Amino acid sequence: MKNIANKHITILGAVRSGIAAAKLAHKMHAIPFVSDYSNNLSSIYELDELGIKYEFGGHSENVFDCDFIIISPGVPSDAKVIIEAINRGIQIISEIEFASWFCEGTIIAITGSNGKTTSTELCNHTLNYCGLKSYAAGNIGLAFSEIVLNVKANEFVILEISSFQLDFIDEFKPKFAVLLNITPDHLDRYNNDFNKYVESKFKINKNQNKEDYFIYNSDDKVLLEAKNLNGIAIPFSLEEINCGIYVSDNLFKYKNEETIENICPINILQIKGEHNQYNAMSVIIIAKLLGLNNSKIESALASFKGVEHRLELVRTINGISFINDSKATNVDSVWFAIRSFNNPIILILGGKDKGNDYSRIEPLIAKHVKVIYAIGSSSDKIYNYFQNIIEVQKVGSLEEAVKKAYEIGKNGDIIMLSPACASFDMFNNYEHRGSVFKQIVMNL
Repeated sequence: MKNIANKHITILGAVRSGIAAAKLAHKMHAIPFVSDYSNNLSSIYELDELGIKYEFGGHSENVFDCDFIIISPGVPSDAKVIIEAINRGIQIISEIEFASWFCEGTIIAITGSNGKTTSTELCNHTLNYCGLKSYAAGNIGLAFSEIVLNVKANEFVILEISSFQLDFIDEFKPKFAVLLNITPDHLDRYNNDFNKYVESKFKINKNQNKEDYFIYNSDDKVLLEAKNLNGIAIPFSLEEINCGIYVSDNLFKYKNEETIENICPINILQIKGEHNQYNAMSVIIIAKLLGLNNSKIESALASFKGVEHRLELVRTINGISFINDSKATNVDSVWFAIRSFNNPIILILGGKDKGNDYSRIEPLIAKHVKVIYAIGSSSDKIYNYFQNIIEVQKVGSLEEAVKKAYEIGKNGDIIMLSPACASFDMFNNYEHRGSVFKQIVMNL
């Protein structure tokens, strides 16, 4: 546990992780200063209560009067304030790096372009179900800094981690690192350079050593090409492999050098789709490495009901099912979503574009989607891409999209919000977007 007493620490970004980091710094007797470019003053009360100094509406010279800077994930790495700090030789770290300095428990870190939230929640559910105390945090629910001091030496913290959080790690070292997949996402933050995004994801393995575990999807071509990995690498796959977890005869099987174990049938999962089989396999590996028995693992997996805003059934009206997949903020997520159903789909697509390439889902949309309702700032791009493939209608709001979809829907159809885009042009975040969708559906 590092001693940061009397250190001057600047925190950039006054959202959840930034405020949590400021509170943790204060608790550890440092001197935090919070600076936010926006005028969102919702957190001022918390800062005033602790006597933490702050500024809103821009970054002043005070930002650079510090021993180091903690950056929130929402602050772009090419922001002027970051470039200036780097030029001045000031150390910049992410909130997960900072919180990890004070973690006495075992860190399980999960990243990937898709499946992070489900895998994190499933892992947390499985460990707690099997009698181990664990916490879920990071890019999900609670910030790492909010709960880190609660995690005891014999307990676990499971972190959902984004590429933005990995960009500024230094010593961050998880005992178990999971890399689920890498597909083009957030390219607007990486100057449309996929290789930079890939490098960012692999930083989760950067500080691991021979006593740590790197768990990865060997069906992912990008991951399969990785070289010079640290730690003990254990793969998972939908095809039989030489070691690790794989699917065969509708069973999850675990193979090591000596034995092959049948863990449980894949159909015990309440969360459907191939992508969720991958998510489950990553968790099974961790459970096996922690010595949990197969019957408990099976019961834990079978009792997990899924994550809000990810392929969530809202309700069925007149045989039409409404699916909230607001968490699908990239094209690959929509690919998995469409493949999870056999019914005809009316798709609500759009939001803030992140450099999307829709060719990945073009064949699936042509085959399974009846109509696209395009919303948000990317509606023109969606309309121009798909108009010659299927019917596309641009609409002014999510509510209009839902109501029009319901008007044309028939018994057996699925109306699905799976936007492939960020939410920030119309909503606070994907949770807000999903909650609005659900309320609209409940009001029908």
